[in-house]
Amino acid sequence: MGTDYVHGYTPAETRRLTDQAGTLAELLHGGTTYPPGSRVLEAGCGVGAQTVQLVTRSPGIELTSIDISEESLAQAKARVAEHAPGATVDWRHADLYDLRDEKFDHVFVCFVLEHLADPVAALVRLRELLNPGGTITVIEGDHGSAFFHPRSPRAQAVVDCLVDLQAEAGGDALIGRRLQPLLAQAGYDDVQVGPRTVYADQNVPHLVDGFTRRTFIAMVESVRERAIAAGLRSPAEWAAGIRDLDLAAEPGGTFHYTFFKGVGRT
Repeated sequence: MGTDYVHGYTPAETRRLTDQAGTLAELLHGGTTYPPGSRVLEAGCGVGAQTVQLVTRSPGIELTSIDISEESLAQAKARVAEHAPGATVDWRHADLYDLRDEKFDHVFVCFVLEHLADPVAALVRLRELLNPGGTITVIEGDHGSAFFHPRSPRAQAVVDCLVDLQAEAGGDALIGRRLQPLLAQAGYDDVQVGPRTVYADQNVPHLVDGFTRRTFIAMVESVRERAIAAGLRSPAEWAAGIRDLDLAAEPGGTFHYTFFKGVGRT
């Protein structure tokens, strides 16, 4: 199911994912808990930022966490050992298509579909792994929902670079708005999707720092070299765009972004 991970496997990206998970824990995970003893599959665990939330919010689950990156899995194991030392996780270096003759009660997928060339095929495969009556929970962002003050064409241009590069790599940075039709097309029943919105201004400094600066702007900055190499922006144009985007995290600046969370059943 792999598609080129546009943000790269770097220490900076690991920090960004960790900051994002901590800052948005309640926003993204609120309303999601699983009964003890449930078999839960986390498809695409990355560096374990969301895994920590799963095992601490649903103690006693039988969690299987898979990822195609051995380096990310190693970081995930270390992160869970540090932040949830009592948790037991079945870690696997695997693609979801590698799972055979297994069934789960629930599947959790966060920030994975945006990187896949065929998200419907992945969702169909995950449905095949679910027991009757099981659920899938999917969380994705949508970079088209990012708007900010002060408004700046130069800042918008660097955000658009991220969207364009992800599309070139086979993914979709605007996938959040598509969750309902994707889940329905994959055959899930009772599909429910809703927005999870982040708004940050100087009155919520933890969101300005944790989300505007250390999550979103850091995500845009992660594609700087690719954007310049592809000729999308010159170094000077990129620097100007980031300077303008940074103003959204300064006093008087504001930032808005919407995630989408969907649940379907078998």
